[in-house]
Amino acid sequence: MSRKMLAVLSFCWMTDASKQNHVEVADRLHSAAIDLLRNAAKPDVLSGQGPARLSALSVLVFGGPRTLGQLAAAERVKPPTMSRIVAGLKRAGLARIQADPKDARKIHISVTAKGERLLQEARRRRILVLAETLAGLDAGELDTLIRAAELIEKLLQKASARNA
Repeated sequence: MSRKMLAVLSFCWMTDASKQNHVEVADRLHSAAIDLLRNAAKPDVLSGQGPARLSALSVLVFGGPRTLGQLAAAERVKPPTMSRIVAGLKRAGLARIQADPKDARKIHISVTAKGERLLQEARRRRILVLAETLAGLDAGELDTLIRAAELIEKLLQKASARNA
């Protein structure tokens, strides 16, 4: 039995009260994460690129070169949509496209130095917005958020390992 299946079964075996608590925490984390990222993304307009281009660029910067299909899958869009996004990144000088030497139907997309600089600057601005948001917290509250971030990272690593 897979680890993913065991995780699902363990959730099914929980008491109703325990399940409700997990669902409530999941709901609050979901809403908080969306609101936090929307707030942090406000300065993205300064990059001159739209959210879809910045997101695709992020995949290339932090994940390395991808084929069009891989990039579309990572961004959960159809290949024609990704083709338009990549064309915009190329026109802006943020990405380069290379034909696959073995398969003429495939292209490989990678980030340019300009694209990496733009993305890193956008990331820096987001982090500064988040830091400003956290400025009103005391040391104990910051420690709590650090611990929460560590727990979330741990959970995501486990989920990634289960899905591999």
